[in-house]
Amino acid sequence: MKNFGLSRNVKLVPSRSAMLFIDVQNYTMEDGGEYAGMDPGEVAETYGYFFRRMRQVALPNMQKLQAACRGAKIEVIYTVIASLTLDGRDLSLDYKISGLFCPKGSRDAQVMDEIAPQGDEIVLTKTSSSVFISTNLHYVLGNLGIKQLVIAGALTDQCVDSAVRDACDLGYLVTLVTDACATQSLARHENSLRNNAGYCRQMTTAALLAEIEGFT
Repeated sequence: MKNFGLSRNVKLVPSRSAMLFIDVQNYTMEDGGEYAGMDPGEVAETYGYFFRRMRQVALPNMQKLQAACRGAKIEVIYTVIASLTLDGRDLSLDYKISGLFCPKGSRDAQVMDEIAPQGDEIVLTKTSSSVFISTNLHYVLGNLGIKQLVIAGALTDQCVDSAVRDACDLGYLVTLVTDACATQSLARHENSLRNNAGYCRQMTTAALLAEIEGFT
């Protein structure tokens, strides 16, 4: 294997970096539309780990990352699952089969209050697992001069993982914040981290905050 002398272990350059929060929205939490019509006991038993992980670990870490990135003038961007139409006719076939539907402008389609966007921070609506497939994110990042992405959100092994891999294939240096992500079991979370370790730099929130603090 040829060694080109390159590395994924590259510190962020604030002016060329963006923080990307994937699908941290009302739809995916306890009272969201994803669980509409389900027995509350079944929801708690089946998805309790995910809710606890989000509330106790991932969201507090996302809040710290959001504040640090804002302080360092690192662009903060959000994605939410949401259709462009009220009846969901524009959803991908996979989302239609899976029943992943957040009507345009609905509460379900809003970023959670805990990390609500401020000012003119960019929010992109997506209708596929990878934000790079169903939005103009790549074009927007190019206009912003972004070459490095920090990624966090949900689910670790689905939409987050898809964003990591596609971003790498599109030429971005990616940092995945391992304790600012969540999925529906610890095993799924850890398996995903093992699988995409070869694509990105993986860091804890504390380690990345220390790096960002060095800029400010």
